[in-house]
Amino acid sequence: MAFDRSASRTYADLSRRNFLINGAVAGSGLVLSVSLPFGQGNAVGNDSFAPNAFIRIGPDGEIVLTMPYVEMGQGTYTSIPMLIAEELEVGLKQVRIEHAPPNEKLYGNPLLGVQATGNSNAIRGAWKPLREAGAAARIMLIATAAGRWGVDAGSCHAETGEVVHTPSGRRLKYGELAADAAHIAVPTNVVLKKPEEFKLIGTPAKRLDASGKVNGSVLYGIDARPPGVKIATLAQSPVFGGRLKSLDDSAARAVKGVRQIVRLEDAVAVVADHMGAAKKGLEALKIEWDEGAHSGLSTQDVARDLEQAILRPGSVAQSIGNADQAIANAATRVEASYQLPFLAHATMEPMNCTVHFRGSECEIWVGTQAIARVQAMAAKAAGLPVEKVIVHNHLIGGGFGRRLEADGAVRAVEIAKQVDGPVKVVWTREEDIQQDMYRPYWVDRIAAGLDKDGKPIAWRNRFAGSSVIARWLPPAFKDGLDPDTTEGAIDLVYALPNFHVEYVRAEPSGIRTAFWRSVGPSHNVFVSESFIDELAAAARQDAVTYRRMLLDHNPRAKAVLDLAAEKAGWGSVLPKGRGRGIALQHVFGSYLAQVAEVEVAKDGSVRVHRVVCAMDCGTVVNPDTVQAQIQSGVNFGVTAALYGEITLKNGRVEQTNFDTYQILRINEAPAIEVHVVKSAEPPGGMGEAGTSGIVPAIANAIFAATGKRLRKMPIDVNALKQPV
Repeated sequence: MAFDRSASRTYADLSRRNFLINGAVAGSGLVLSVSLPFGQGNAVGNDSFAPNAFIRIGPDGEIVLTMPYVEMGQGTYTSIPMLIAEELEVGLKQVRIEHAPPNEKLYGNPLLGVQATGNSNAIRGAWKPLREAGAAARIMLIATAAGRWGVDAGSCHAETGEVVHTPSGRRLKYGELAADAAHIAVPTNVVLKKPEEFKLIGTPAKRLDASGKVNGSVLYGIDARPPGVKIATLAQSPVFGGRLKSLDDSAARAVKGVRQIVRLEDAVAVVADHMGAAKKGLEALKIEWDEGAHSGLSTQDVARDLEQAILRPGSVAQSIGNADQAIANAATRVEASYQLPFLAHATMEPMNCTVHFRGSECEIWVGTQAIARVQAMAAKAAGLPVEKVIVHNHLIGGGFGRRLEADGAVRAVEIAKQVDGPVKVVWTREEDIQQDMYRPYWVDRIAAGLDKDGKPIAWRNRFAGSSVIARWLPPAFKDGLDPDTTEGAIDLVYALPNFHVEYVRAEPSGIRTAFWRSVGPSHNVFVSESFIDELAAAARQDAVTYRRMLLDHNPRAKAVLDLAAEKAGWGSVLPKGRGRGIALQHVFGSYLAQVAEVEVAKDGSVRVHRVVCAMDCGTVVNPDTVQAQIQSGVNFGVTAALYGEITLKNGRVEQTNFDTYQILRINEAPAIEVHVVKSAEPPGGMGEAGTSGIVPAIANAIFAATGKRLRKMPIDVNALKQPV
């Protein structure tokens, strides 16, 4: 698969219709522009929606998709072309991908309203519009061929990139028809294939980007090497908000290969011929920091502030019936408090950005999940109009939400402004972890009331923590709430007649928070699924049976619960020290049940041996991607359960590298089974669902094995040690 970053196009204005194909001649090809309507009716301008995907058919018959999403391992650059190829009747290898340039108007994500890749919604957003685009293009090409032959279009069909006159067998390739097809009237209604007619959708497709990753031909951000580039690495104030007080750089300047020392208000960068020299120069610097107001901050301070915040009423996220009254009159009352820590992203590709600042313009090479945001913030840092900042996007070696932020690009621009020629700024692993923007710390207080039979009649939860959306996308934070922070805490799959959830926004001082794989659900599903397990235990009922009795109204949830339990052998005898735990969720538009089988050793260490997942994610586009994403998400979540924690001491992040911020090792990875429930519903999200559900499944399995309930992550080994 090739990426063409040099192509330059002018796109026509599009109407307010939810779907539009605007025919225009581009050279001798057919240009198709696809409008993906914003959710919630977010219009740009008075009479138009911002389109975010474009298709071009050239005289060679190749289909070029300008991709508004970025590939970071999730398979988007294979699955989304499958949608076009399916309806257009072409082979998947005929579709070529171009990275979309920064343009919020043209490439805004239809479910987010901004140009970004995240929230497990690339396939969800593209599902119908891109299929409609392919179908409409097919109709236009067939009409063009029928006109040339002087036959009825109904006597023609498309197959493998050609239009065929069925009675005579005459054929014309798409490339031969493209220029004339640009003048055909756009069909106002198209009929999409029925699921039973799919040839590509639902079949395992080999990743189009795999060969390029193996042979090294595709470029990640860290691979960018414009002519004359220098390499820089940096040290930023170890306390957020601190400033550079003094610097002795004499030893650093003496390091062979070091070319320049760049001083900023709160950082120092060493510019060199290569990374080795830059790192040696950085180590030779003698830096004194003015640590500022947060120099004494600790994790305990953050937790205490949140525990105080949760005492005050929050914004009501969902309220059904009268939970307080029902709990007061319940036969049994159950209460619990939960805490979840800050977490780093720790992507394999550390933060990096290459910038050539030329005074009147700025050129940037980076891998980003939000290219338009990078352009806008880089322009501000450079003191230039947005149109004078050129951004080239690349594949990403791990995003998990970290590269929805533009801080790395802004920092690189600040450094590049003092460097003559292009400079690639690469963060060390230590800088990457200690200067991350972390998943928020959360505190929950939750209570429920049970009737005499142990059935829940009321549920009340109040939780406090940071809202990433309030900072990242302020218009989406309304009345003290946002959809990310509350997802997984409200609209639960269970029938609960009295239900009340409040959110208290509490931003921690001295530490930055950001999106992290599954973000809000990674917190809320842990709390909800741990607590429903507590209710089952209080009622002295089996965890699966208890959940099942609350799902009569929700057949999709019940189906995945039953399938996961069956495939995991729920109820069968396990050796001493082992236990099974289950978690059930409906987040990112998908239903997922996970059973974790764990072993707790005498020293308290935990081994996750097996994970069984049952998934109903609606229509499956690429089964291989579904399985891979679940496996990836599970391992990411197991890491969080066993090891994940960012702690603060004296205003500093204590973790520095993979020795202190440990990642699941390959020998620790569990056996993972993925079972997919066949569904004709529209696709749900896949990239994050596996992460949010596995942590409570592990915690519940530990309870089953030991009788000890864990309400705080990561797992406290000391709490699980058996007495000698």
